[in-house]
Amino acid sequence: MTFELKILGSASATPVLSRHPTAQVLTVGAHNYLIDCGEGTQWQMLEHRVRPHHLRAIFISHLHGDHYFGLFGLLGTMHLQGRTQALTIIGPPGLDEVLTTQARVSNMQLGFTMAFTPVDTEAHAVVYEDEQLTVSSLPMRHRIPCAGYLFAEKPRRANLLKDRLPAGLLPQQLARLAQGEDLEASDEQPGLRHADVAGPAPTPRRYAFFSDTLYTPALADLIRGADLLYHEATFLEELRERAAQTHHSTARQAAQLAQAADVKHLLLGHFSSRYKNLGPLLDEAHAVFPTAELATEGLTVTL
Repeated sequence: MTFELKILGSASATPVLSRHPTAQVLTVGAHNYLIDCGEGTQWQMLEHRVRPHHLRAIFISHLHGDHYFGLFGLLGTMHLQGRTQALTIIGPPGLDEVLTTQARVSNMQLGFTMAFTPVDTEAHAVVYEDEQLTVSSLPMRHRIPCAGYLFAEKPRRANLLKDRLPAGLLPQQLARLAQGEDLEASDEQPGLRHADVAGPAPTPRRYAFFSDTLYTPALADLIRGADLLYHEATFLEELRERAAQTHHSTARQAAQLAQAADVKHLLLGHFSSRYKNLGPLLDEAHAVFPTAELATEGLTVTL
């Protein structure tokens, strides 16, 4: 089953040519989950062929504009395109008030149900769950309430191995085996255990999204061993004091947290507009975490 992250935007607050504010899409199976929705996100979705109708839930980290100013426009577009399926929005308290006010003063009546789940940004707790994922909040340390998110895939069934399947099984029997069931013995054939005809179950995958935050080493314990970490890297280490003043992190600090958490892959993002060339940020991270990558727009990471 697909587990894939696509970067739609990785800039910080000030617009930069060729870089857009924060937005990402996590695709799990046939469903998409939008993570933050900075200004212009729906244009980026068009550019990178992400269909709004496939969005199952939207996760907003905090209420600084570069992380959610694109949300109302996206909701309006989905309404105009005839969306009818319910949509879940997860975010800090106050987001529901903003969306309700915008809808009221513009007299927009959505053609689909919008359910809002408030997040306690100081807690590590489950905030969303469906048949594929469990999503937990991660407490960020920023100038306003802010949450990161840990997307944890639920255990998947082991795949059947063709060379272990006896001949003559009926489609309905194969379907039962694929669902993890055993087949009882009958007059026509002996019983068959799922474990005897299946390989090992795939290891569940995890993705951790760190939004705007001070460097917080304690967070490493909450995401230990994750397959992929996105961590903001607004500044270079030479501006470490500026990072602390604005409640952001440096590229080196992002790499240090990735190393401490023993994650498999690291993406750097939320780059300050002062950096036209992102190479030095990557170099700084590589000194600590050699496989770090830049979360450039259009990048797709498949786990």
